[in-house]
Formats: sequence, structure tokens, C-alpha cells
Amino acid sequence: MMFGTIVVIVLSHLEQRRANQFCKKFYGQETSTGGKGYRRVGLLDEIPHIKLARGVVIVSKKDANGVVKFIENFGGVEFYTRDVALTPEDRKALQPKRV
Repeated sequence: MMFGTIVVIVLSHLEQRRANQFCKKFYGQETSTGGKGYRRVGLLDEIPHIKLARGVVIVSKKDANGVVKFIENFGGVEFYTRDVALTPEDRKALQPKRV
């Protein structure tokens, strides 16, 4: 059985501006300037993940340390992690993208 890590992020205690900053850096953001759209890259744009719900993602065990370090370095974000058994679909979704 293969395991991944579920990460639950709680931002409700942060002021809105700080929570927005975290989301931009963690999830990335679609934005536009002068009518041209582009994407601000976030941490999860670089890491295969499964978004289960708002503030809840599953990442591979090998990527979990990087995600935790990112959250800790941002500062003030409440979060929880647990190991979870991966389904075959989860394992496929968490495979690195081949370029």
C-alpha cells in the first residue's frame, strides 16, 4: 500500500490580506494586466497534488516536506498533516508530469 500526505490549512484566524497573500503563493493565481491574462505561479503549480476541498490537498510523501517547509516559512498559518493511503487514481494523479 502506498501512502501520501494530506495537508489541511486553516486561514480563518489570519487577516484577509495575509490569507490572500498565502493563497497566491501557495495555489497561484489567474490575473490580467492591460487586458492580457497570465498566471502567477504558486507552489502547487510545481507539485503534483489533489485538491479535495478548500484548504485540503493531498501530496506525495516525497513532496510533503517541501509543502510543510513552505507553510512554516510563510508564518502564522495553522495546518495539520496526516499520512493517508492512496487509491490507484490518487497514485496516478500524484505522478510527476513528464515534459
